[in-house]
Amino acid sequence: MPMYQPSKRDGLLGFEGFGDGLILDLNTEAKHGVAAAAIYGGGGIGEKLDLKKMIEELNLPEVPLVFVCPISLEPMQEPVTLCTGQTYEKSNILKWFSLGHYTCPTTMQELWDDTIMPNNTLHHLIYTWFSQKYVQMKKRSEDAQGRTSDLLGTLKKVKGQARIQTLKELKQVVANHSTARKTVVDEGGVALLSSLLGPFTSYSVGCEVIAILVNLTLNSESRSNLMQPAKISSVVDTLNEGSLETKVNCVRLIERLMEEKDFRAEIISSHSLLVALMRLVKDKKHPNGHLPGLSLLKLISMHNQVRSLIVSIGAIPQLVELIPLLNQECLELALFILDVLSCVPEGRQALRDCSKTIPSMVKILMRISESCTEYALSILLSVCKLSPEECSSVAVDAGLAAKLLLVIQSGCNPALKQRAAELLKLCSLNYSDTIFISKCRLTRTIQ
Repeated sequence: MPMYQPSKRDGLLGFEGFGDGLILDLNTEAKHGVAAAAIYGGGGIGEKLDLKKMIEELNLPEVPLVFVCPISLEPMQEPVTLCTGQTYEKSNILKWFSLGHYTCPTTMQELWDDTIMPNNTLHHLIYTWFSQKYVQMKKRSEDAQGRTSDLLGTLKKVKGQARIQTLKELKQVVANHSTARKTVVDEGGVALLSSLLGPFTSYSVGCEVIAILVNLTLNSESRSNLMQPAKISSVVDTLNEGSLETKVNCVRLIERLMEEKDFRAEIISSHSLLVALMRLVKDKKHPNGHLPGLSLLKLISMHNQVRSLIVSIGAIPQLVELIPLLNQECLELALFILDVLSCVPEGRQALRDCSKTIPSMVKILMRISESCTEYALSILLSVCKLSPEECSSVAVDAGLAAKLLLVIQSGCNPALKQRAAELLKLCSLNYSDTIFISKCRLTRTIQ
């Protein structure tokens, strides 16, 4: 992780990052008692704080290098120094000794004295630094909590542009502070925000409200309230019109609502929702929308009554077209959706009618992952069963037979091998043994 680098000033060794751009000098700070001041009230706290708790709660991405144990690469809580002058966390160096190592882990020098000396000066400096950061964090949290309460109060009274500005400020505070998120929930802010979604919600208000809601913990009552048709319609309208960030927020919110046990499939049986979702999924200029879009489409496709509607908006040829552009995670989602859609007659017909389906599926076999191979094989089996003569011929010409033999000979699970054997048999029915063997690109006879 990024570290604060040692600095030289007036010939004294120190490090930057103490306070606001100060350089902390290890020699002079100990003399002047800065550490003691922070511990006994100088940091604005009435009681001594637990160092372990502060380190865990702060979870800082950057810590001064001198505070970090060379063994664990974590901030030290009980630093001790060896005879070589190197300092380590006490528990780590004792574990090193217990493994039979009597060397300095950093320099690999043999130790002429195995005594470990507590480094009190460094301990005080570590405590001071984390105390200061901890107090600052607590103060910011308290300020965020108060500001959130004020903004919720303002939101109840203002309209128009003032409402949008208040929502923007609230979104910023909620995104940056966990205490602000808790305050919104505790003070009834979820119901207030939900009330702003409806048939007359402007795009600007909808964007901000949804951006706030996706960052909050929504209980069952809140999710049920948001599942009202007028509110869902407002979210869908925002999904259709919004920027990439707004569209992703809409998708995340709908996913959260689908977690509710009383969720009804009619809520997602919306032509407008599915069209907007496919527009996000197939947007080649913004690939960051592929994963969230496909994740939601996967959830929706698991509802039987929606599958025919998904097929009717042309999702199958659009997803097949997208396959070469997707990374593995997105590809597995797309193939899962196509496989699920192949379970309905309209889906199988759409897969058969798409000229790229068979070549794309054959190409995927044994190339990406076992999951991708499983989905692709299932799709090919559905299509070839629908039109054995035509589709099997196209598949074999695309190199399917050789790929199926690879699956059968691989370490894949038995069920997958069985399906490959079934499809291989289906494809062989239209050829004589000699011709089919040549299609398999083998040099010896298949018994």
